[in-house]
Amino acid sequence: MAETVFAKILRGEIPCHRVYEDDQVLAFLDVNPISRGHTLVIPKELAATLDALSDDAAAAVGRALPRIARAVLAATGATSFNVLQNNGVEAHQAVFHVHFHIIPKHDDGSGLGIGWKATALAEGAALAKAIASAL
Repeated sequence: MAETVFAKILRGEIPCHRVYEDDQVLAFLDVNPISRGHTLVIPKELAATLDALSDDAAAAVGRALPRIARAVLAATGATSFNVLQNNGVEAHQAVFHVHFHIIPKHDDGSGLGIGWKATALAEGAALAKAIASAL
């Protein structure tokens, strides 16, 4: 895995504004937030994308995310938020270390804007079977 800014943060080489830490997870404020309280949640395990993350590390992040989200809402006064996680260049991943963005939505309109171009499901049964077989 390539050296990332998050690996440097985990090693203490770059400071961050920590909001949560345990033996498997670190959460800190994004230095380029799109809204007040924008927080990053990362596993301490080095993995570029979610599919490369171990089940144990994924479970640890999954346990921490709701707790951190509740704290972000309480601290910022926001009542809505997005959780964003990107994998790969085409999916707009910029730092190649698994990370989740907790992005509060505020009354001033700050937060994540999403365009969603839905299409009709095609070949649902065959696709479901192929995905289930890959598990």
